[in-house]
Amino acid sequence: MAALAGANLIYGLGMIESGVTFDFGQLVMDNEIARMIKHVVGGVRVDDESLAVDDIAAVGAFGDFLSLDATLRHMRELSQPTLLDRRVREDWEARGASDLAQRSLDKAREILETHRPEPLPDEVAASIHTIVEAADRAAGVSSPA
Repeated sequence: MAALAGANLIYGLGMIESGVTFDFGQLVMDNEIARMIKHVVGGVRVDDESLAVDDIAAVGAFGDFLSLDATLRHMRELSQPTLLDRRVREDWEARGASDLAQRSLDKAREILETHRPEPLPDEVAASIHTIVEAADRAAGVSSPA
């Protein structure tokens, strides 16, 4: 296990069938999971404040922790997924009961329909063009005009 310490590569996002097929919905879903992993790998603070030791002692079992200032302060420290649905079943059903796969596919379609990437700076585009032309020449391939 020690050999994996510090690993920083998540491979195969969007791939299904051992990489034979690529699925945009799967890519969006995998991205959500990778963001959550990145959040956890960033570290989890463990001290009396983050564990709310004093609040737990003061409120006791079955008490109301949602109204505490510490709860509000620390709630954003959790991962904030955009596709995973953490609502109670009744709310989920009232909003259409879509599963993660469908929400991921819908998000992928939205991205494909609306995303407009920023153009590369001219010097970067020219550098890439030069690299591609050199690779084409080395491979004996004619570059398109």
